[in-house]
Amino acid sequence: MDGLFITFEGADGSGKSTQARFLAEGLRELGFDVVLTREPGGCPVAEKIRDIVLDKNNTDILDITEAYLYAAARAQHVHEVILPALKQGKIVVCDRFIHSSVAYQGYGRNLGKERVLEINKHAVDGCLPDITFFITVNPERAFDRMNEQKERDRLETQEQAFYDRLFKGYLKILEDEKETIIPIEAKGTKFETKEIVLAKAKAILQEKGLL
Repeated sequence: MDGLFITFEGADGSGKSTQARFLAEGLRELGFDVVLTREPGGCPVAEKIRDIVLDKNNTDILDITEAYLYAAARAQHVHEVILPALKQGKIVVCDRFIHSSVAYQGYGRNLGKERVLEINKHAVDGCLPDITFFITVNPERAFDRMNEQKERDRLETQEQAFYDRLFKGYLKILEDEKETIIPIEAKGTKFETKEIVLAKAKAILQEKGLL
C-alpha cells in the first residue's frame, strides 16, 4: 500500500488525542492528504459500539465481552476507513489502535497479551501501524488529569491499580516493539510536545522518501 498508517497510544489523560489532532493538522499543512480517526469509533457502526463500551452505566460488561466489542469496532473501522484510505495513498492518523487493546484488556483487565492478540487477529486483517507514537505520562499524573475533567466515561472511572497495570503493559509493549514505537515524554506544554512529534514524523517521512 502507498499510504502511511500512524497511531497514537497512551493512557487516558496523557494528551494523545490532542497530539494526534496536532500531527494531522501539521501534515496537512505540508500538503499531505490525511485521514484523522479514532478508536473505538471512526465509522457509524464502530461509533455505536463505542457508546456501549464507554457508557459508565454498563457496569456489568464482562472483561472478555469488552475485548470482543473493541475488536468488533476495529474490524469495521479497518475495512470501512483505514484500509481504503491507505490504498488511496493517504496518511491515516489514528487515536488508539490494537496496542490499546493489549494494554487495557490484556494487561489492565488481566486477559493476557496473547489472548487479546488472537481476538484481534482477524479484526486487523494484517493492517498494522507503520509507526506508533506513545505519549508517556506516569499513571499518577494521568489519573490526576482525568480527575480534573467534569465527566468521565466507563474506562476512566477505574481504580488506580488498573491504570498502574495498563501503564506497565504499555512499557512492556514499548520494550517489545522498539523499532515501530516512538516514546514521547509529555513533560512540557502540549505545544512543545507537538513540535517534538512533528519533527519525528518529518524525519520518518524523509526516510521513506515521502518528504
